[in-house]
Amino acid sequence: METKTPSFLKSYGFSITLILSIIIGAILGIIYKKEAAAFKPLGDIFLNLLFTVLIPLVFFSISSAVAGMQNIRRLGEIMSAMIFVFVVTGLIASIVMIIGVVSFPPAIGVHVILGNGESVEHLKISDQIVKAFTVSDFADLLSKKNMLALIIFSILIGLATSAIGDKGKTFANFLNSGSAVMMKLISFVMYYAPIGLCAYFAYLVGVFGPELLGAYARAMVLYYPTAILYFFIAFTIYAFIAAKSKGVRRFWKNIIPVSLVALATGSSMATIPANLEAADKNGVPKDISEVIIPIGATMHMEGSCLAAVLKIAFLFGIFNMPFSGAETILTAFGIALLTGVVVSGIPGGGTIGELLIISFYGFPMEAFPIITMIGTLVDAPATMLNAVGDNVSSMLVSRMLGGKNWMQT
Repeated sequence: METKTPSFLKSYGFSITLILSIIIGAILGIIYKKEAAAFKPLGDIFLNLLFTVLIPLVFFSISSAVAGMQNIRRLGEIMSAMIFVFVVTGLIASIVMIIGVVSFPPAIGVHVILGNGESVEHLKISDQIVKAFTVSDFADLLSKKNMLALIIFSILIGLATSAIGDKGKTFANFLNSGSAVMMKLISFVMYYAPIGLCAYFAYLVGVFGPELLGAYARAMVLYYPTAILYFFIAFTIYAFIAAKSKGVRRFWKNIIPVSLVALATGSSMATIPANLEAADKNGVPKDISEVIIPIGATMHMEGSCLAAVLKIAFLFGIFNMPFSGAETILTAFGIALLTGVVVSGIPGGGTIGELLIISFYGFPMEAFPIITMIGTLVDAPATMLNAVGDNVSSMLVSRMLGGKNWMQT
């Protein structure tokens, strides 16, 4: 008789493995101290493999996804209202976390020098826009330093493929095939992740000291209460805006199963059936819920917006940079929105978002494992916020399109 793997382990097994490997690496770093630098090459192998795969992964996954979006043109008002709600709620989530990281800096007192030891470049928005969104040569797109330009190019390729209709089907199939191949390849690379991250954290803790672990503790002390407060306060406000007190009562009556499924599975996609059922009980019209909730499961991540701001502020603290000023805050808004609303719809979007943070601000690529750990630690509450946010978004869109009396009795 076969023994079934518990659903919890299926959902979180790999994340638990990564956390354990990082803990083991940290212990090795504490034991070996400066000598733990000998582990760094094993970590560098993982980073090099990941970064080598990432450029073709980004191109194929984004361009193939956009190329297959012909149906969106028929959705009209629903899509427009959905995008508006996704952007506004993503901005609000980003604002909440920016207030949090300014009030309680997550990595204060820790200063890490990685790469070649050069200081991180401070760039003004006016100097960065052209460089961030475009490159002067096609070959420059094939660099992890120009991630945003590559994303835009990939979107344009997908739009062009979709626009020419039947003539583009062969190329669209090529993009889909390339995306599948790259996803499989990166899954092969991730088999090495426990070893690579264990080795790299042994190096980080051994060379830079256990204070780095204290910074992670501060980050979690900030994220978890913020996520809980956002869950209860922000979603209640959104439900009230959608349908006054009746909306609040129905929302909280029906959303708990969705929340539990999200926490148990760690997957917004896995919550779609429960989310659709809850939306139906809330009185959301099916043509709205059946569009917004599936799309929202891949393109609406309020928990990811919170996490993106935390990652940015964390790196600023690690590299002893002040997280302040209009340019820094506005740039953080933009990256959080890209990470939580646009890039999140791409397979491996979390990784792409982390690379976007690193490349846009000019951090050394060795900073990647540092913020990857944050993503792993916040995964469960972030997924819950992502999934529940889709449900309340469907209520808000219903209010926009159906008027104040949209909710059925």
